Amino acid sequence: MGPGAGLPSSKWIARAAKWFEDSFTPNLNLVYLPHLDYNLQRLGPDHPSIADDLQQIDAVAEDLVSFLENKGVEVIILSEYGITPVHQPIHINRELRKKGWICCREELGREQIDLGNCKAFSISDHQLAHIYVLDSPLVNEVKDVVENLPGVSRVLAGKEIEEAGLLHERSGDLIAVSEEDCWFTYYYWDDDSRAPDFARCVDIHRKPGYDPVELFLDPALSFPKVKIGAKLLSKKLGFRYLMNLIPLDPDLVKGSHGCIPKSDEDYPVLIGNFSELKGGETIPATEVFQHLLQSAKHENK
Repeated sequence: MGPGAGLPSSKWIARAAKWFEDSFTPNLNLVYLPHLDYNLQRLGPDHPSIADDLQQIDAVAEDLVSFLENKGVEVIILSEYGITPVHQPIHINRELRKKGWICCREELGREQIDLGNCKAFSISDHQLAHIYVLDSPLVNEVKDVVENLPGVSRVLAGKEIEEAGLLHERSGDLIAVSEEDCWFTYYYWDDDSRAPDFARCVDIHRKPGYDPVELFLDPALSFPKVKIGAKLLSKKLGFRYLMNLIPLDPDLVKGSHGCIPKSDEDYPVLIGNFSELKGGETIPATEVFQHLLQSAKHENK
C-alpha cells in the first residue's frame, strides 16, 4: 500500500512465492498480487490505462501459475471483489460527530478520536461501514441518521447482519452499505488543519478505517521526490521525521468495492477445478470458503 505501490511489488511477490514453493513445498500457499487492485482504486475501472495494467498482471500471474502447475500444484485463482467506479465519498464519522456522538481529544493542536468515549463511531472499509454504538439505546436513532445520508444504500441491524454472513465477534452493531458509486471515509475532523498527523501518512494501524487516499502523493507538493529523499535521509541520520506526503482529498479515489454490483460483469471470479460447480455459475461470497476447503480435501486424498 502507498503511492509507490505498482507492478514491481507484484513481481517481487510472485518471485517470493516461487522461492517459497521451491524451499518448503507447502500444503497451502496463499499469494496476493495487488497491482491491478491499486490502480483500479486510483484511476477507476474505466480509465484507459487499466487495459495495460490487466495485461501486465496477467503476464505475472501466467508465469506464476505455469511454474506452480509444473510442480504439480493445484492452482485456484480468486479475486476477492470486483471494483466499480465511484464519484462520491461519504463522511460518516463527520455526520455522527454533528449529532454529538463522536468524542475527540486535542493533542498538540490536532484532533485524536477517543473511541472509548464515543457514543457511536464508524470503522469504514471501502463501501461497508461497521458502526459501533456504545450507548445501546441510541442504536435505532443512529440507524435512522445513517440511512438518510446521501449515498447510503442500506443499514443492516440485528438478524440482517447474520443473514448477510457478517456477524462475528468484531462486527459492528450496525453495518452500512453504500451505493455502487459511493464509498465511506474514516474522516472525523471538520477542519483539515486539525487532522491528526497520521492522516497525511501511510499509517494503516492508527487510522480508524481503510484509507484509499494513501495511494496518492499530495498533488500540492512541489518536488515530492526531493521531499521523500530528504525525509529518508533524516531517518538514516537518526532524526525524527514524519512521512506526511498523503493528501486529504477523497475525491481523488475513483474505484471501490464492498456492495454487490448491479452488473454480474463486475463480480469477482473464482477459477479452479471445482467438480461441484458449473462453469459460469454464480455463488454467494459466503460459500467461497467451503468450496476452497472441499477442493483442498479432494487434493489431499
